[in-house]
Amino acid sequence: MSRSQAPAAPAGNRSRKDRTRKQRSADPSAARPRTPDGPPRTASPHRGGPGGRIVRWVGQGGVTTILFGLPMVLCFAYFSWWPIVQSVQLSFQQTNLVDPATWVGLDNFRHVLDDPLLWKAVKNTALFAVLALVIGFPVPLFLAVLISELRRGGTVFRILAYLPVAIPPVVSVLLWKVFYDPDAGLFNQLLAHVGLGPYPWLQSTDTAMLSIVLEATWAGFGSTVIIYLAALGSVPAELYEAAEIDAAGIWRRVWHITLPSLRGVVLIMLLLQIIGTLQIFTEPFVMTDGGPEDSTLTVLMLIYNYAFQNGDFGAATALSVMLALVLGVLSAIYLRATRSWSN
Repeated sequence: MSRSQAPAAPAGNRSRKDRTRKQRSADPSAARPRTPDGPPRTASPHRGGPGGRIVRWVGQGGVTTILFGLPMVLCFAYFSWWPIVQSVQLSFQQTNLVDPATWVGLDNFRHVLDDPLLWKAVKNTALFAVLALVIGFPVPLFLAVLISELRRGGTVFRILAYLPVAIPPVVSVLLWKVFYDPDAGLFNQLLAHVGLGPYPWLQSTDTAMLSIVLEATWAGFGSTVIIYLAALGSVPAELYEAAEIDAAGIWRRVWHITLPSLRGVVLIMLLLQIIGTLQIFTEPFVMTDGGPEDSTLTVLMLIYNYAFQNGDFGAATALSVMLALVLGVLSAIYLRATRSWSN
């Protein structure tokens, strides 16, 4: 007899099998039938619950990961977070780091807030930040877009753009200080050929801060240009090809493709530049030492004066804590305000 002609199973057997399947589906906890190889199969006690998750985590190497990562975490905490804790503690103490410290509470903060130089330093720091953002922030973005659009010589221009970063900061400041010399400086000599000058770049209260901003822009735009160029490399080339097919010019490509693609990077770089400009120290310290007439005195220079000229490390630390809190609040507000733009 062929398979196609095999007799069908009795209806009673089929109904019993159907009832058995329904009972099993209705009661998943019912015991499984005994198999020839061993006892009935039941659910493992380690599959669910906190105990099961811990067992699986240990079996997947969780303990080993912690043992390998713990030394790095402890080193980072000791060298990064512990000094912050000590600084907060020091801000409530009066000490010169030689004699025993005395607890003074909020007196250091009151002394700093009552200092008339504080508000002048805050004003100068805010002026530097605004000028640096207006002048220095668009320059790296413009250069990065320009270099990315070049058909030839892109590598050479990348090297030239990054070259100022390779010069040590103090050397760069001293070099520009020579350029700003009112008598034999390079800038005044160049301007003399067109009948201008000489200008007291660093000796006048009107031009000293602007002169520092120009030097800081030149010294720091190289690394930002490299970051923008790396971000531009991730923009799909198909977008530019489609724009060229549609006969879009360079400015339309930049406005409709490049800038929207760099939106997230631009917002992060803007935040980093705001934080960096509010912590300016090297340029005014080396170029003008806060002068003339305290017109270039910044908050970090005031902290330096408290600590290393007056020997009041408590006041210096109190001002440092206040600056850190201001930067933290500004960063939180900025990230909150730009959350939807960065997506």
